[in-house]
This record gives sequence, structure tokens and C-alpha cells, in this order.
Amino acid sequence: MEIEDTYCEAFDGLFARLCITARDEKRLKRAAYGATALPSTVFGESEGGIEKWLNAHETPDDRKGALVQIWVNYDKGAAKKLEYEISKRIRQGILVVPTTSVFNALPDGKIDTMNGIGHCGDGYETIEQRFGREVIVVPIMMGEFLVEHYLGYNKGVMGGNLWFFCESLEAALEAGEKAISAINRVEGAITPFDICAAGSKPETKYPEIGPTTNHPYCPTLKQKISVSKVPEGVNFIPEVVINGVSLDSVREAMKAAIDSVRDVEGLLKISAGNYGGKLGGYKVFLNEMVDKN
Repeated sequence: MEIEDTYCEAFDGLFARLCITARDEKRLKRAAYGATALPSTVFGESEGGIEKWLNAHETPDDRKGALVQIWVNYDKGAAKKLEYEISKRIRQGILVVPTTSVFNALPDGKIDTMNGIGHCGDGYETIEQRFGREVIVVPIMMGEFLVEHYLGYNKGVMGGNLWFFCESLEAALEAGEKAISAINRVEGAITPFDICAAGSKPETKYPEIGPTTNHPYCPTLKQKISVSKVPEGVNFIPEVVINGVSLDSVREAMKAAIDSVRDVEGLLKISAGNYGGKLGGYKVFLNEMVDKN
């Protein structure tokens, strides 16, 4: 298996870290997946992912939980944008799921959830002390929804990525699944797109819909275009995108992913997406991820 001498580009992002809890695993999973679904409809909107599942002793209300991250690109208005995006995801993905609550899981930053979430109580919401936290209690038709009054946020790194050049669909899925499992064991890292079937590029003929297919790396176009960069024998190229609370967490996740796929039969090469330094301020070189032993 070849590891290409290249790098991925990553860039600054702003993220919130939420602890979702629920009465049972079924409701918890629905809320966690719902809040992090549709990771990014177009570049520049929010994306999210599940960092890890929590046991009851790890949550404020002693129920099973999920640690999730919601991200936006870092710029001048990022904090306001993050507040708006979090409010949407909590209202539409968590509040509507019976028995759920949301708690803060970051010490930094301060987003007031009253306007965007608390007022879902239509004026009947209250601010109370529960589980050692200041929470907004929203009366709903199936009891109460609790959301911590203030949510923290911090700066992190978005857009770390790996490409797996595979002979078969089976190899592509196996490599992707092993990489995702390895990354899930790295604290602070998420994979907002899971196994991504459609890597994109910054330039596009259709800016109104955002990034479009990275055509030089589409195997089905290999015989149809002169700019194809798909090597002989490669028929599938899954991408795994990584966001992390720090550059170190992104590096650790990438290394864990590479180490996890070494025995995948039909994986011919590992590479990464970069755009000549035009997209991100961080370059993570793949050869730094390889053990020299």
C-alpha cells in the first residue's frame, strides 16, 4: 500500500460541545443523530458529529448520554453564526425527541440559549438550578425539555481528511469503517460526514449549490476526461473528513485512521485532499503520520 507524499489542508473553526441525555438509548440515539444530521448543506454552513457515547456516571443527570460537536467556519461573525446554527439543531433535532436534555460540555465561550431555544416555551419557560447547573426548563406536551442556560464554544481545526484509493467497493467500505472506528477512539475528534462518497473541490460551475464533485478523482470519468488523476486499478475513493478540538487531535485521528487500514486487501493508496494551500491555514503531511520503525 502506497502512502502518497502529500498533505491535507485544514482550517480554523469554532465549535460547541454538547452533552445530550435521554431516558433510554433509542431516544438518545435519535436525538444525537438528528442534531448532527445533514452535516453541511453548503460550504460555510454548520456541520456536526458525535464525539463519543457516555455512560450514566459521566453525565450531569445520571442518564446515558452523547457528546456531540457543532461547527462553523471561523471568521468575524462565527460566534453569532454558531449560536444560530446550534439553536436550529437543538430545536429541530433534540427538543422534539421525548425525554431529552442538553448540557454544556465546554468551559469557554458563552452562548445564551434563551432567545433561540428557551423561548420555545412561549413565555412559560423558567430558569432553575438542576443537577448543579443553571438550566432553562421548557414545558412541552410530553413533560419538560431542559437546556443549559449558557453553552460554551471554542476554536478548533476543521477539514482534516484522508482519501482511500481502492480496487473494490468492499475494500472502500472496509477501509472507511475501520478508519471511522479508529477516529472515534480519539478524544476530541469527530467525522462529520462518516464515510464520504463524494469528495468535493473549491471551484465549481454551480456556486449556487456549493461545492461540486471532484471530477479528476471520479473513477467513472477516468476514460472520459483528459485530467483524470485516478490510478490504474482504482475504482472507488472514499473520503474521511476530520474535525478536532485542536490540531493535535486532528493529527492523532489521521494517524489512527492510517494505522487501522494497513491490512485492508484492495486498498492501493492513501492520499488526502489539498488545494495548493488556498483553502486552509494548516498543512498536515501524511508522511508525518507514518511510523519510521
